[in-house]
Amino acid sequence: MTRYVLEYHLVSYRRIWRSSVLSSFVLPLLTMLGFGVGVGAYVTGGVEGVPYLDWMVPGLIASTAVQVAMSDSAWPVFGGFEWQRYYFGQAAAPLRVTDILDGHLAFIVFRTLTSCGAFLLIATGFGALHSWWALATLPIAALVGLAVATVTFAYSATVRSDSYLAILFRLGMIPMSLFSGVFFPVESLPSLLRWIAYVLPLWHGVDLSRAATLGVAPAWPALGHLLYLTLWVVLGWLLAYRQFGRRLVV
Repeated sequence: MTRYVLEYHLVSYRRIWRSSVLSSFVLPLLTMLGFGVGVGAYVTGGVEGVPYLDWMVPGLIASTAVQVAMSDSAWPVFGGFEWQRYYFGQAAAPLRVTDILDGHLAFIVFRTLTSCGAFLLIATGFGALHSWWALATLPIAALVGLAVATVTFAYSATVRSDSYLAILFRLGMIPMSLFSGVFFPVESLPSLLRWIAYVLPLWHGVDLSRAATLGVAPAWPALGHLLYLTLWVVLGWLLAYRQFGRRLVV
């Protein structure tokens, strides 16, 4: 039954996919030109012996996964309960809570993979990839996207005003994107902020993606990164399932 929910979201997306072309192709291109080429010209010697553009690209791919996953898990989920209320229609179909939740999460994975795949394609054109392991950034992006999406699902299903979603982005996504090693090494941060970065999921995705695109070993063991991100997914899914059940099961 999960596939029917996924099909619903894919059919809906088919009508609006053109609006995502800008964010999927043009914005990554402008970001790499602005930061990688523009700012990178002032970073003499690169970072850790790697040209700044090549060092930054994997961080941008992981950050894109987080941004897409959180954006598609915030207002659409909130709207499913408060505006369009399509979740209630799906529950009356009847579909199980797990079907509704997993079908929508599967669509989030689809959106994450297509956006990060476009970013990876553009990065290839810039010659910023050093290894065939760069293809591994796509499953990594899916995992880190799920890690934040499940938690965002739970949060969006809890709040009753969309103003709380803006708070989530201002206090959650933006600081996480800035201080998780995307634009500069986390080792340059004060000790407290560095450990906060280690706790958040994005840094783990950044470290794994950077190791994949550069063909080097990650700073932490890859298995540890994967298990930690999986823990975020499992705990987030349980929280989301609990909140969806409270709203949908009478």
